[in-house]
Amino acid sequence: MLELNNLSVIFNEGTVNEKLALDNINLTLDPGDFVTIIGSNGAGKSTLFQAISGAVDTKSGSIILNGKDITFEPEYRRSRVIGRLFQDPLKGTAPNMTIEENLHLSNQRGKHFSLNLMSHRHRENFKEALKELDLGLEKRLDTKVGLLSGGQRQALTLLMATLVTPDLLLLDEHTAALDPKTAHKVLELSKKIVAEHDITTLMITHNMEDALKYGNKTMIMKDGKIIALIEGKKREKMTVEGLIHLYSTSSNEYTDHVLLK
Repeated sequence: MLELNNLSVIFNEGTVNEKLALDNINLTLDPGDFVTIIGSNGAGKSTLFQAISGAVDTKSGSIILNGKDITFEPEYRRSRVIGRLFQDPLKGTAPNMTIEENLHLSNQRGKHFSLNLMSHRHRENFKEALKELDLGLEKRLDTKVGLLSGGQRQALTLLMATLVTPDLLLLDEHTAALDPKTAHKVLELSKKIVAEHDITTLMITHNMEDALKYGNKTMIMKDGKIIALIEGKKREKMTVEGLIHLYSTSSNEYTDHVLLK
């Protein structure tokens, strides 16, 4: 379960460039919820992910993950229970290390890393996991990750982020830099892995169709606020045109945010 209580983030506080990036965010997700997030640039989507992962400090509020308050935990500690993928396929992997070494690194999350601890059993487990990607990477364990295509690296990063099942998975426009065919494949892999491991997931996307196709809830952000959370039958009946209309007509006042079930 993820709970965000009155969460606010302010950039450049006390200067002429001060900006309220997150404005009193409140959100409660049940275990296994898969929420797609839409909103224009500057709406606060990526800042929300940064706050949850510990990449930026919060001004006020709290972040509770599976009953534990992680509001003031450093980013490296949160990374033990939070998986994250970025828009740039070059992030999330070590290019000068092999596929096998990258997987071993993610498998040792939160532990002392040593290649000497990699066993034949680890190698076989990595092969089985890579087969699920259906990209032939199980035959290329000794290939340097820097030699892979963007789509292959993003799929590998997805596997790395979930090899040790995280409490929370953050997908930050993780298919935006990929061609449509590869993006679809990575999205389907994301859906499959999340469902198999029942991972609570937040996914930012600019694709309105994907926002309604994937997950079980859709959240709209605007000006650092949640202005709508759509789920259940309302979401099943929602169209892309309906999403656009909801976004364009919703009030900027947080107290008027819409919960559609």
